[in-house]
Amino acid sequence: MIQTSAGIPSEVRERIVSVAAELFEQSGRQAMPTVDAVRRVARVDMNAASTVMREWRRAQTAQATQVAVSVPEVVQQASSVALATIWLQAQELANESLRSAQAAWELERGELDAMRKELAEAFERQAGELDAAGVALEAQKLASVQQGQELAGVRLELGEALSRTDKAEARIAEIELRAAELRSELDRAHADVDRLHGECDQVREKAAAEVEAAQAAADTVRVDLVKLQAKAEAIEQAHAAQSKQAGADLHQAVERITQAQTEREDAAKAAAEARERAAGLAGQLQAVQEHNAALLAVIKPQAQSLPGLGAKP
Repeated sequence: MIQTSAGIPSEVRERIVSVAAELFEQSGRQAMPTVDAVRRVARVDMNAASTVMREWRRAQTAQATQVAVSVPEVVQQASSVALATIWLQAQELANESLRSAQAAWELERGELDAMRKELAEAFERQAGELDAAGVALEAQKLASVQQGQELAGVRLELGEALSRTDKAEARIAEIELRAAELRSELDRAHADVDRLHGECDQVREKAAAEVEAAQAAADTVRVDLVKLQAKAEAIEQAHAAQSKQAGADLHQAVERITQAQTEREDAAKAAAEARERAAGLAGQLQAVQEHNAALLAVIKPQAQSLPGLGAKP
């Protein structure tokens, strides 16, 4: 009798049975699939896989060792044989069924031993996988912590970037406003340029007229310059002659000046002597004048008292 396990969902049971049958067919029905192989393909836990696989293997063994209970041909043909012969045939059939049952039991026991070995190996592999999974989980936890830290840093950088973005948008608004002002100034500048172009045309025309007048004046000046150069050459020649004569005159003048200085020094000496004599004569003259005045003061009253010498009106 095949025992069934309780607590395993029917969907899981069907998946395990389907995977086991598929793997059995893939082996050409030559080797039973292992519990671990079925577990991996069916993606179920080890307990469910081992329980259902044990039931499936028993079912496969029972189907393989069923004895066809049918009336042997010898029995059908020997209807007239004695009951002893029938009994012997029945015993032989019973013994054959017993041998078949014993063989099936031996086969099932071998399969159970193989399953226990497979389960042990599967449990060892699963333990190793669990250890590796634990290490991977710890690494994943560490990576999660690092990712959390990186996420916090990214959030901080994002906040700073948003702040810079707000500032940049404000700066862009200022730049756009300034650009509008500059465009207005540029329009005014274009208008000024157009006006200056007109003025430049007028100035260019006026300058052209002035250049023509200046060229005419320059021609006149060149003619006058030629005349002046000729006159200057004549004056230079005359000046050279005058310079030569002036050199001689200068030499004579220097000699006369030297003589005059000498005469002036002599005259100065004579003047000094004359001033000294004049000063002496002035003193004498004053003394004479004083003496004369005293004489007049004495003579005048006497002369007025004489007849005919009275004072004239």
